Amino acid sequence: MLKYLMTGVAIVALVTPAAAQQARPARDGFYWLNELNRAATVMVVETKIVPKPLGKTIAESVEKVGIRADADKKLRSSDYLQVEPLLIEEGGPDVTRLHSGRSRQEIGAVTRRLTQREQVLKTMLSLDKARASLLGFAAKYPDALVPAYTHGVQAQPISFGHWLLGYSEALERDSQRLKAAYADVNRSAMGTGALGTSSFPVDRNRLAQLMGFEGVITNSFGANQIAPIDTGVELASIAASIAVTISTFTADIQAQYRMSTPWIILEEGELTGTSSIMPQKRNPSGMTSLRIITGQVVGDTVTYLVKAHNTPAGMSDYKGDDSEQALKGAASACDQLAAFIGELKFDPARALDEVNADYSVTTELADILQREGEVPFRVGHHFASELVTFGRNARLRPSEIKYTDAQRIYETAAKDFKISVVKLPLTEARFRQALSAENMVQSSKGLGGPQPAEVQRMLKEQQATLAKDSKWSQDKGAALDAASKAMHEAFDKIRTGA
Repeated sequence: MLKYLMTGVAIVALVTPAAAQQARPARDGFYWLNELNRAATVMVVETKIVPKPLGKTIAESVEKVGIRADADKKLRSSDYLQVEPLLIEEGGPDVTRLHSGRSRQEIGAVTRRLTQREQVLKTMLSLDKARASLLGFAAKYPDALVPAYTHGVQAQPISFGHWLLGYSEALERDSQRLKAAYADVNRSAMGTGALGTSSFPVDRNRLAQLMGFEGVITNSFGANQIAPIDTGVELASIAASIAVTISTFTADIQAQYRMSTPWIILEEGELTGTSSIMPQKRNPSGMTSLRIITGQVVGDTVTYLVKAHNTPAGMSDYKGDDSEQALKGAASACDQLAAFIGELKFDPARALDEVNADYSVTTELADILQREGEVPFRVGHHFASELVTFGRNARLRPSEIKYTDAQRIYETAAKDFKISVVKLPLTEARFRQALSAENMVQSSKGLGGPQPAEVQRMLKEQQATLAKDSKWSQDKGAALDAASKAMHEAFDKIRTGA
């Protein structure tokens, strides 16, 4: 199923993340154990660790246990020692040769990677959805002027599109991190035994292929006992990065709620709440929810780091599902962000008024003096600073400062630096233009700046990257499905004696 993101510069076809996720159902530990038993059956027959007749018995037993567990949920254990008696019931003790050279620790390490692999793909899809929502919002108001802040103080005017693209680009970087992490996660620990392999001729590469892994973690000790640590750290850290970007965005929005008239605010509806005592309150409950879940993700990440830190290899402390939970939380945060953005109301006129009420354009005034009047930068900076002090003390907006006052302030500033020419080298019209937010943004020339042409270029570029990332998720999911199908076909040939 496709949906189309339409903007002024491009139409990008995107996979609807929800539809793609539904195509990959949640799977429990027993499901993966049963899949590993199928793959092991194929391998032990192909390598002649067991003869074909016994392989057929093993395959029939694995199939029957799977059917029984589908009917009786109490049988769906992820512990091989709980499932093995069921296999013996179906095929006798000789079926335990399925487990030749294998260990529960190996099964645990592989299952963890399988569930991590699935969660990376699900998180990627949710991340795509969040990025699409930011890009769609940016495309709606690409050139509207808004204030940008540093140290909590209005710093410079930029465009709404520029502001949003900064956040979407951060999430784009997280997408690239997830793709790189997927390449690490999608490597197999199968065939390693407890940690030192075995004397059986286990074909590790074939096992990896059967389960859709793109390679193996070579060192058998590292595969089972070390890789779970660094892989967990990598995944949890990416989840935290996603969460921090989203929480920074919500903090930017929440700053508006201190204003009597915000320039961006949640529409009153499902994502807002009321006070039980104060009738005027419209609480941003959707934002609060986002802040809570992003905080939980960061907490899960820190918890994992503490559990894994200074723990001897081979312990169970770092082998839990903390990193998957962090990724799952990050995916939920992305889904909520997309819904949140859909309910935001932006007021371009109010945003411009907020810019015009302060002096964030004075950087450009100093730059113009340098470019056009050959005024040393520090002199122009000093003049602009003194102009701000005068205007604020007089409770004036930049547009309300008289030209004669500007001339007088410049003359004093020039004398402070012992400049011979003390006349303000700007006409009144040019002085007024220099104090215009529109002029400052339009005059920007740097790569990645807020000027309209550059915003449009970045928007188009990010849309193209998003389309590629969405296709990547589709392709990886399709590759796993194809591997699963091939493995089942090989298993069924053994089971049926074909």
